[in-house]
Amino acid sequence: MGNLLHKFWRKPPQEIAEDETRAVQPGYTAALMAAREAWISGGSGLAELTGAVQASVSLWESGLSLADVTGTDLLDRRSMAICARALALRGECLFLIRDRLIPATDWDLSTRYGQPRAYRLGLPEIGGGRSETVLAGEVLHFRIGCDAVTPWAGSAPLARAKLSASLLDEITTALRDVFRDAPIGSQIIPVPEGSTEDMAAMRRSFRGNRGASLVIEGVAQATAAGMNPNLGQSPDQLSPDLSRTLADALLTQAKGEIYNVFGILPGLTNPATTGPLVREAQRHLAQLVLQPIVNLMAEEASEKLGATVAIDVVRPMQAYDHGGKARALSTMLQAMATAKEAGLNPATVKDALAFIDWAE
Repeated sequence: MGNLLHKFWRKPPQEIAEDETRAVQPGYTAALMAAREAWISGGSGLAELTGAVQASVSLWESGLSLADVTGTDLLDRRSMAICARALALRGECLFLIRDRLIPATDWDLSTRYGQPRAYRLGLPEIGGGRSETVLAGEVLHFRIGCDAVTPWAGSAPLARAKLSASLLDEITTALRDVFRDAPIGSQIIPVPEGSTEDMAAMRRSFRGNRGASLVIEGVAQATAAGMNPNLGQSPDQLSPDLSRTLADALLTQAKGEIYNVFGILPGLTNPATTGPLVREAQRHLAQLVLQPIVNLMAEEASEKLGATVAIDVVRPMQAYDHGGKARALSTMLQAMATAKEAGLNPATVKDALAFIDWAE
């Protein structure tokens, strides 16, 4: 029998098939490996589902869609919003340059001296994506958080702070599970002893009534003493005591770390926040976070589109403080009038303006 099976399974050398070559969607293997890695390492990255992360991403998206773009018509507000969300969650965004910018879902690339030379893109279609191979000059590849080891790939803010993202994920998940599964508002109520059938029927009537009486027991079981009812027995609360876990303080701290990762001052979401802090938080996000990102985008667009592209986030995203602007304009005019009366030459005035960042 063993010899027959051996002859059955054995193939002659001439019947052995050659290596198969299969066409796959670009990036499929990489996506599959990433999914496998996420399954092995655990539920990391789920902080993207929290309100703190989505609020931060929305601020990025709104800030870039408000930006003033000069030098090209391809970077419209819709493309800027798509780019902002991709940069915030993925760390990079790629557009195929045609008569308009077409966002790519995934891509493979080849490099030379660490610089991309050619791309194999996956383009979104409603009936299923398709692939296209293009040169590096035909795409706009925006990326942030680049490493010297992989300068062609970007990294998302959450990927650079996995521990903080995991902390927020764990706290949020734990609180969700508590409020989903814990018997909040349920009580154990002692009642006078009755028959076994009556007590069982009463327990069944309360079962599953969340927020009401979850369990009911006789006074005898509650006091562990004979059949003498204890009329002063009070109900026992089954709601978990979350005050000892410091969940509120830890959640606030975890959210603050995530806001800092995205360049947002945590005080912006404080219930006691006032107008001046809101304006300063907006200026901080625009000047120190979004403007450097759009400067990188402008350099990439200027190189690929053949025109000088400039993107400004600070001006449209500024917090409008009319009183402060009026005082600043009055001070500026007085300074210029004083300089003119003193007979200062234009070069000296220009140097002074450059010193206080009024050169342009």
